[in-house]
Amino acid sequence: MKRALLVGVDRYDSFPQLGGCVNDVSALHPLLARNEDDSPNFDCRLATAPQAGQPIQRDELLDMLESLLAPGSDFALFYFAGHGAPQNGDVTLVTSDGTDVTPGVRFTEVIERIVRSDVKETVVVLDCCFSGGAATIAALGTDQSFLPKGTTVLTASRSDQVSVETAEGRGQFSSYFEGALEGGAADVLGHVNVSGLYAYLAESFGAWEQRPTFKANIDRLHDIRVCNPRVPLPVLRKLTQWFPHPDYVLPLDPSYEPTEEPEHPENEAIFAGLQKYRACRLIDPVREEHLYYAAMRSTGCVLTPLGKHYWQLVQAGRV
Repeated sequence: MKRALLVGVDRYDSFPQLGGCVNDVSALHPLLARNEDDSPNFDCRLATAPQAGQPIQRDELLDMLESLLAPGSDFALFYFAGHGAPQNGDVTLVTSDGTDVTPGVRFTEVIERIVRSDVKETVVVLDCCFSGGAATIAALGTDQSFLPKGTTVLTASRSDQVSVETAEGRGQFSSYFEGALEGGAADVLGHVNVSGLYAYLAESFGAWEQRPTFKANIDRLHDIRVCNPRVPLPVLRKLTQWFPHPDYVLPLDPSYEPTEEPEHPENEAIFAGLQKYRACRLIDPVREEHLYYAAMRSTGCVLTPLGKHYWQLVQAGRV
């Protein structure tokens, strides 16, 4: 079973009000609750505090974390959007009732609950200021961190940076996170995992902007979401048939191009599959920029390094 707790706090008693956190939760919820084929993904619980709505208190957030990490789940995801406050090298997730003395829930308190939990895999996503301070060990300096086994933390900014909201009423990080879940971070098979998410998010911000951080103590990558494969699986499995070995040069000629006469349905079907490969950078045409010219000028195509990787997966029966 997979659980997700999505928290967005716009309402604050002592801190400035925010305007995008509830919107972020609303946008991310359907993407985490369902895969692209509409199959169930995370069983989500939403907790939001709009400016004119009910607050989220510190004790309430702690209770929700206890429920998220209670027995009965194999995979838990905790997403928080709101204010973050630096405290002695740690970051505190600021709750509606937060004060300067007790802003909210320190991330150390989140880690304590993860350590006690029987949940095998936990992913934490923080869209708040100074979130890069999560999981650091203050006594050893802010560059040192500790994470329990099976834990991943993805943050919107470094420990010395703020996390900005857009003019459209969204967190900038969460807007990019949404695009990553929609398929921007998916691999050829459609899998979206934390590694792909971080790669997508890191590319989304420039050198002068907030920088996402990624910390993990894991021995495998679980799917955060599954999108439709970029290449249909039956077509992808043809890799080893069309390319008998990874360095094979597949010869092409005009019979592969569907606009040429006479028709060659078998070759044209292969060419349609090759075009899908090309769109995912699995193959390159030989001495040509486009597959069309490789066919019309009777050269061929070869597997790219990424194509050879998927060739190996097909050969091993993992696709």
